[in-house]
Amino acid sequence: MRVEVDVPKCVASGQCVMIAPDVFDQREEDGIVILLDEQPASELHADVRESAVVCPAAAIRVVEN
Repeated sequence: MRVEVDVPKCVASGQCVMIAPDVFDQREEDGIVILLDEQPASELHADVRESAVVCPAAAIRVVEN
């Protein structure tokens, strides 16, 4: 799995950080997403997929290998 984020689309809702904090974080100044791990471990895949589904801006893309 590879994770991509479209930073300009992010609306800083923080849903991804709450679901997958090992993969996503937020910038202090504006809450915009920070991708911490572009290729997360397999045990995190379900959380990353959920993050992509619940993202209100559809700013997270999951590419399955």
